[in-house]
Amino acid sequence: MVQSQNTPTILYVTNPMCAWCYGFTQVVRRLAALWRGRLQVQVQLGNLQAYATEPLQREERERLATSWHWVQQRTHLPFDFKFFLRKEYVYATEPACRALLCMRLLRPVLTLEVLRAMHSAFYADGLDLTDTAVLVRIAGMFGVSENLFLTLFESDEVMQQLDDEFEAVAQLGVTNFPSIYLKTRQGTELITKGFCQLDELEQRLLQHLQL
Repeated sequence: MVQSQNTPTILYVTNPMCAWCYGFTQVVRRLAALWRGRLQVQVQLGNLQAYATEPLQREERERLATSWHWVQQRTHLPFDFKFFLRKEYVYATEPACRALLCMRLLRPVLTLEVLRAMHSAFYADGLDLTDTAVLVRIAGMFGVSENLFLTLFESDEVMQQLDDEFEAVAQLGVTNFPSIYLKTRQGTELITKGFCQLDELEQRLLQHLQL
């Protein structure tokens, strides 16, 4: 089905290293499949400790561990809790966000699949998304060569574009990751913030579309 300019768009505000986003991406992927041709999905990147420079402190580790357990209980997705054995880990999400932005530019129709792969690599497989080599391997899974990926990944233009996107998302008033906004000819409005199941997301979407 061909999408028209009048097709409503949802903005999925997310981050590759957000645990609740790990759970919610599967919901958004199912929504995109069920509403194919009737709805466009745009992934937007939010600043979640993007430029952190200090290692995680004990309190932060405990808060993260609690969050991971809650997500696992709610979604039944796998988690590799050996992550919390790492010493002096700097939880900086900018490299992962920049990598996803590159892949969105290079493989736009696969953005949600790349995001899913990044979530799985970090949370289920215990891979380090702050490691450029890991990001290169993920890009390769989608047919993007190391040279092409790194050329874009290391460019000033992409770094600036990511900063601009962080700012645009902040201006939307986003306070939670994940969040869903509906963008129509009338403007942009919040549909839901935080995790929810598919049926609730569809119900809220239908209410806002007034169908």
